[in-house]
Amino acid sequence: MTNAQIAEALEELAVLYQLDGADQYRVLAYTNSARTIRNEGRSVEEMARNGTITQLPGVGKTLEEKIVALVESGEIPAAAKLKEKIPVGLLEISRIPGLGPKTVRRLHDELDVTGPDDLRAAAEAQKVREMKGLGPKVEEKILTGLDKLEAEPAGPPRLRLDEIRPVAEELVAALRESEHCEKAEVAGSVRRWAETCKDIDLIASSISGKELAAAIAGHDLVAEHGNPNETGIRLTTNSGVGVDVRIVEPRAFGHLLQHFTGSGPHNAELRERAAAQGLHVSENGIVDDKTGETEFFPTEEEIYERLGYQYIVPELREDRGELDAAAKGELPELVERSQIKGDLHSHTTLSDGVGSLEEMAAAAKALGYEYLAITDHSESHGFGNNVEPDRLWQRIEEISEFNHENHGIRLLSGSEVNIHTDGSVDYDDDLLRALDWVIASIHTGFSEDESKNTDRMIAAIENPLVDCIGHPTGRLINQRDPYPLNIERIIAATAEHDTLIEINGNPRRRDLSEIHARMAAEAGVKIVLNTDAHRPETLGYMEYAIATARRAWLTAAQVKNTGPWWK
Repeated sequence: MTNAQIAEALEELAVLYQLDGADQYRVLAYTNSARTIRNEGRSVEEMARNGTITQLPGVGKTLEEKIVALVESGEIPAAAKLKEKIPVGLLEISRIPGLGPKTVRRLHDELDVTGPDDLRAAAEAQKVREMKGLGPKVEEKILTGLDKLEAEPAGPPRLRLDEIRPVAEELVAALRESEHCEKAEVAGSVRRWAETCKDIDLIASSISGKELAAAIAGHDLVAEHGNPNETGIRLTTNSGVGVDVRIVEPRAFGHLLQHFTGSGPHNAELRERAAAQGLHVSENGIVDDKTGETEFFPTEEEIYERLGYQYIVPELREDRGELDAAAKGELPELVERSQIKGDLHSHTTLSDGVGSLEEMAAAAKALGYEYLAITDHSESHGFGNNVEPDRLWQRIEEISEFNHENHGIRLLSGSEVNIHTDGSVDYDDDLLRALDWVIASIHTGFSEDESKNTDRMIAAIENPLVDCIGHPTGRLINQRDPYPLNIERIIAATAEHDTLIEINGNPRRRDLSEIHARMAAEAGVKIVLNTDAHRPETLGYMEYAIATARRAWLTAAQVKNTGPWWK
């Protein structure tokens, strides 16, 4: 049983407990444990069998008993008992975004809903809107959610990049350490730094392919594997991620890496253009149709040069005009991590962060930054961790004292202020003026329609005391859709009022997306790359902000915080 399967069983148990009315602490315990298990590299089944599973954070004796029962019998007894009294269909409809277990339970109790079909019938008959606290908007979201459930493709869902990339890097490092390996690289959507990935592609060169495949099959992260052969092996990790390891002789390494890195549309366009030149391009080499001879290149750079292009970095291989630009020698010089001078979105223990002001500053200094903005949540954030005006005035003084002591990095006094439904923001103008940096974000009122959400954000953009808009669309990848927003109007307003927009590097967000970031940059809007760090180590999320910026074709000149502090 893979870690992913164990995590799914615990997540299901958490939902069943919620549907049964259990207290939130029990539910949270199972949810957190499921997350820990899903991200664990070692086999949790083996840990359960050998009695070491309580070494995992949050896994005590009670949870150990449930996991042992699961791996031995295939089911958690508590879940089986709950399923006897809770319709299984309620589990399915609880997957609809925004439809929590409490509401699902009410739908069951008040409308006799037992699954998706019952729920659709009730919503289409406009019975849901009659329930207290719901209404037509919730009814509409339910119908949209049901449509998405039906449209979901079969098979495992795509994972966020941060959930899959560490596994890919550990496995490719293991390949490189083998005596049978000459070169090894991560390929596919992981190498392109896509937002989500289906599986992992690893490319290696070797003159002893079967031996290399057998070596990686024995890695601790591997739960299952196929038969090793000269050309590779198929693996499944403990976390349930599929891994294709492809092995080729050294002279053709570049071809295999290029083929399995480029997106399908990029590769199809490349092949079509090559065919017009009388060349046949594949993972096996470049064949001249006239002579029938095959050319081999060990590097991707040589392949693109042979075909008449500048080298195209992996992040751009999405068939979004990169081949035309490369043919003309006009690819942009993309922004790099080393060019970032500071981070302008971070939180401390003053609001919902877990690092002190001094700890966040030290972590930013260690990254080589010149400045860091401390932007704790404002007074109406709504999640019980707000900063009242008097306390923010004190924080301004604390930052001033810190800077006076010369710690080798400049801290900026700031705030992430909430954008209210009318477009106003927290704090009076005197306090906002006293801050070095004001980033405004929407945290509440997601149910407003597109027009209202757009108007409220534009009102904040027009506020001369707002410097930047944070995580503009509010999306959470694989978890929450963007709230309704006319992004074209938002971009036009930020361009007109010289307001900055952030690419939030939290890998759960990556917001703005690469598509919208490119639109904004082309409209003349300056972009800020931030992490929204809530602990010192998550300042490292800058690599995801950089990846999104590079996929958006951004140069250093289009990114405001590649320069020194400017205010």
